[in-house]
Amino acid sequence: MVNGIKYYVLMLFACCSVCVFAQQEARNVRLGNRQYRDSSYVDAEVEYRKALERNPKSFEGLYNLGNALFKQEKYDEALEQYKAAAAVAGDDKGRLSAVNHNIGNSLCAKQQYAEAVEAYKASLKQNPKDNETRYNLAYAQEMCKQQQQQQQNQQNQQDQQQQQDKKDQQQNKNQQNQQDKQEQQQQQQQQDQQMSKENAERILQALEEDEKEAQEKAQKAQYKGTRNAEKDW
Repeated sequence: MVNGIKYYVLMLFACCSVCVFAQQEARNVRLGNRQYRDSSYVDAEVEYRKALERNPKSFEGLYNLGNALFKQEKYDEALEQYKAAAAVAGDDKGRLSAVNHNIGNSLCAKQQYAEAVEAYKASLKQNPKDNETRYNLAYAQEMCKQQQQQQQNQQNQQDQQQQQDKKDQQQNKNQQNQQDKQEQQQQQQQQDQQMSKENAERILQALEEDEKEAQEKAQKAQYKGTRNAEKDW
């Protein structure tokens, strides 16, 4: 009987502790909400984090922290909190719709429009009558088309630039080949001219030698004729 009483006391104490933590969590969330409404988003973030320290699976803490981070343009961190909130939302369609809507907003802020479209569609599955989500979906779809068109235009420009670069490279190569060919022709002409000059010099030298030899022969012949004449005398 005594053991039963002790167990009951422990259970009662545990329940009281849980209630105290829950009250403190709710108090931090309420204070965060008040600061959020006053546009004190940094202070609101602090309170929501305090609430999550007491209950890491608090949907309100996770979701509202995501909102406070979104207002500070910390979109990546906001997405993490929204996804964590979705994980603890269970089958609550209202919560899931709100979370996916804000996930879409964060993705739009990051210009990830294709992913935002899917998030808005998921939100509308949970709440088909949400006109704001439907409007945001239409906006994300239009921006997605523009983004894809811009990417396609950029790709086309890159392709054209690559083709132009190849054309320029080929043209430069052709010009270089033409220049090399001209240089080779000039070198060949210079070599031919050099050879022609050398041949002319050799021919001239040969002619001079022939003429010299002919003169020497003529002189010898004349000398020989003179000797013969003297002998006849």
